[in-house]
Amino acid sequence: MAKRIFLFILTNILVLTTIMIVLSLLGVNNYIQGGNIMFGQLLVFSAVVGFSGSFISLAISRWMAKKMMGVKVINPDGPLSSYEQDLVDRVHRLSRAAGLTKMPEVGIYDSPEVNAFATGPSKRRSLVAVSSGLLQNMDDDAVEGVLAHEVAHIANGDMVTMTLLQGIINTFVVFLSRIAAWAVAQLVDEDKAAIVHFLAIIVFQIAFSILGSIVVMAYSRYREFHADRGGADLAGKDKMIHALESLRAHVNRVDTRQEALASMKISGGKKKRMLFSTHPDLDERIRRLHAK
Repeated sequence: MAKRIFLFILTNILVLTTIMIVLSLLGVNNYIQGGNIMFGQLLVFSAVVGFSGSFISLAISRWMAKKMMGVKVINPDGPLSSYEQDLVDRVHRLSRAAGLTKMPEVGIYDSPEVNAFATGPSKRRSLVAVSSGLLQNMDDDAVEGVLAHEVAHIANGDMVTMTLLQGIINTFVVFLSRIAAWAVAQLVDEDKAAIVHFLAIIVFQIAFSILGSIVVMAYSRYREFHADRGGADLAGKDKMIHALESLRAHVNRVDTRQEALASMKISGGKKKRMLFSTHPDLDERIRRLHAK
């Protein structure tokens, strides 16, 4: 987990640093002229930073997932073991049922976590990966439900939609943080204004990012419900419910402080965490499928 977090943070730092350097060389970040803020130029600067970071992250998402998770991609044309062949066949069958014309890459990574995720920059360049722990701890029907959920994410275009939303949020974070920092800098002496402006940008950007993440997390929870419904359409409602019940049973057997489970992510169920949770409570997901 520490390695994944480190790589994620490092990637974002490098992406944002590169963007900032390029914009500085182009002079796009000169949005304060004569002591006054140029709102139009600031908005362009904010949009370029916000959307560039999001789309670069999307473009390298499949590659990063393989590196971060240690995913071994299965070559469907190579010699395969029985369980590898079965996994590829299931993902491809579900993908065709979902209307995908280009089959996702299928991979397995070594982890005791009961986990699966889908990622990629587009429907035609996607990846479905499962943990060894999921294959070892779930029966065939539960695995089918999990795979259908992940294929539904791809068919729904969730990765692109999330990128667009994150780009919009990032744009407003950059825009508003710099306006607020400029306003604060006007309250201090001129010789201190530059350093105050710089520090205020950092503080406000962190604060606004936290607020923006609430919106992103709310959408993330919504798309999980949507993927559950899509998974139920592809694999059958009973299998999708069984998959969620199996995940719930697994969570109840482990220390819920160790919250992993990347795309079928399960929280410990604490209500105070729900605002910043990417995934809804499992009981609520199961309840909604029963009501479907």
